[in-house]
Amino acid sequence: MKLPPYYYCVLLLRFPDCSSAFSTASSSSMPSSRLNIHNNKLFAINPFKSIWSNIQQQGMSTISSDCIGELQTLTDQVLSSHSIGSWDDIRNQLQSKQTNDELKFRDNLDKGYGKGSPLHKLRLFDESNKEEDVRVTLYRDSASWCPYCHKVWATLEEKRIPYKVEKINMRCYGEKPASFNRLQPSGAIPVAIIDGVTYNQSNDIIYKLEDTFPDHKALLSRDDNKQMAKAQELLRLERTLFSAWMYWLTSRDSPRGELRSNFISVLSEVESELSNANGPFFLGDEISLVDMMFVPFLERIVASMLYFKGFEIRVAPGEKTNYPAINSWFDAMETLESYQLTKSDYYTHCWDLPPQLGNCVSEFGSEEFQDAINGKTPGSWHYPLIAHEGEPDWTFCGDKGAAKLEAVERVSANHQAIVKFACRGAGSAGFPRYGAELSDPNAVSNESVQPFVDASLKIILTKLLDGEDCDEAMNNLVTVLKKEDGLDEQVAMSLAYLRDRVGVPRDMKLQAARLLRATLNWAIDKCV
Repeated sequence: MKLPPYYYCVLLLRFPDCSSAFSTASSSSMPSSRLNIHNNKLFAINPFKSIWSNIQQQGMSTISSDCIGELQTLTDQVLSSHSIGSWDDIRNQLQSKQTNDELKFRDNLDKGYGKGSPLHKLRLFDESNKEEDVRVTLYRDSASWCPYCHKVWATLEEKRIPYKVEKINMRCYGEKPASFNRLQPSGAIPVAIIDGVTYNQSNDIIYKLEDTFPDHKALLSRDDNKQMAKAQELLRLERTLFSAWMYWLTSRDSPRGELRSNFISVLSEVESELSNANGPFFLGDEISLVDMMFVPFLERIVASMLYFKGFEIRVAPGEKTNYPAINSWFDAMETLESYQLTKSDYYTHCWDLPPQLGNCVSEFGSEEFQDAINGKTPGSWHYPLIAHEGEPDWTFCGDKGAAKLEAVERVSANHQAIVKFACRGAGSAGFPRYGAELSDPNAVSNESVQPFVDASLKIILTKLLDGEDCDEAMNNLVTVLKKEDGLDEQVAMSLAYLRDRVGVPRDMKLQAARLLRATLNWAIDKCV
């Protein structure tokens, strides 16, 4: 039986410096989901009723050191007998399959080169730029939730302006450092320092980038009065769309459907503008600042309207839609590396919006979409995976093989922190709480479970690398776990805790995330 996900905070693998467990070896954040055992199966309870899990209410269940030693010896024997290697062995297997560009990923992160990654803290693009010449520092949210950060981040990438990144907590999931509060007393993000001057509003930052870096790709012609007037008209429409979306998303519609009707009316205006744009983008054939202003909100609108209201905008290729121009616009945006880098998935957005907005209201007809997006529908987060389950596939990500390698790379590169983080699923909650339901910087990992979660992840990654004998290896590991009462369930809870917190784009792209979630579920099913 599959273990369905529950309320997701997307701060999936957060740690004290607000970065991800996929990128740092330190540790902190997030409590385990509220899990019960029913008919010998593990399942999630409605998280809106309680964030405190049974295991946390009862106190952490630990194993004696003698028992751990005995079980670990048996676990090592299982891994050895099925040729499941060490973490170094897994990295070596990974590297034997990677392309030259994939092999350079970590080195490029340090140097600021290569294709953009959410893990970059220095972005130079290529060797023609030097760190000492960087003129922009962007302060953005560490979880990649914030739509206002999103549009500045995408603009910097599209214009290829070298920049540094400082990641800052949003209030709903953590504290902001005193140094940032001195820089920005309101605490709002994004903030950018450009040539030593601080700018603290996203649109101001974008316009300043356009004016200050004329040698980089222009996204708006200030000398073209007709284009400027059209851009201003479209930006007013963007704010009107935002308002119509927010009213409906955060409210229950009346029997007359007034909020729905108003939203459809404004969305139809957006569709009309794109239909008459003489190109896939809002101002024609070339991307502009208008597209950068629209994209973070249209992306979140498409995800949240489907999830909470059952209202479909984006469809799989070839399917009929009332919004063909909006779909074509998304297709065009997805050809841009700047958008490929910053794009999130529906699951992430549908669980990052409630803690930011305070409330999102579900309506009748959304249940089947919620099940698909949350990984409950067969084929969504369970093998065999079904194409376009919940949202259209990201065809720009490459093939399944590349996605598997991406997932293995992100986990294996920081496996110690990820194992410790996952074991909060069998640990205890911290105090005080934050506004986001699952944000818990003081949560305690169950150390006694860590060796067995570590072994499970080795088998999971070996399976993603197309290793042989993984089914029997996992079955035999579960046999060892069952020698200690409840250990198999604690490992399952830890793997589920990790599964529900794999975030897009922060940790990996959608295809890699779906494959990792599905392979974690494969292991969970064997445990429970």
